[in-house]
Amino acid sequence: MKQLIILLFIGTGLAVSAQSKFTPTDQFSIEGKVQHPIVFTLAALDTFKMKSLPDVVITNHAGVVKNKLSGLKGVSLKDILSTISLQADSPRVFSEFYFVFVATDNYKIVFSWNEIFNTETGNNIFIVTEEGGKKIKEMETRIPMICTSDFKTGRRDLKNLQKIIVERVN
Repeated sequence: MKQLIILLFIGTGLAVSAQSKFTPTDQFSIEGKVQHPIVFTLAALDTFKMKSLPDVVITNHAGVVKNKLSGLKGVSLKDILSTISLQADSPRVFSEFYFVFVATDNYKIVFSWNEIFNTETGNNIFIVTEEGGKKIKEMETRIPMICTSDFKTGRRDLKNLQKIIVERVN
């Protein structure tokens, strides 16, 4: 019995330590297989065209509703990524590139170059700059990113974007 209690305390301690704290970001970098790494600040995001976004219901992998985001405005990820140059000799190899989006808690999501630039999905990926009347500077989970066309939205609901790593399949 004593061993069981000790095991429960250890298990509880591990579960609590596994929960990550959100660290808001004020900038994110794009690095990796790019001609010139770049850092985007909150002020730099203001230079892009803002778009009003539809309300988004955040669901987990099983489709259970976890949150609802409303009053959204954002910058198209495609517009941001269009400012970089890939380390590629020819556009023919762009299909070999993918982007790893990394949050401050090390949560990662991945999109391929084709997914962003060659499908409707790419037209629905945004850096959120306003939610419910709050500007990005006031948001606790800045810099957030969302794909508004996902069926299970929680899988690619990223909070506190820290960097985008551009990689190439070998």
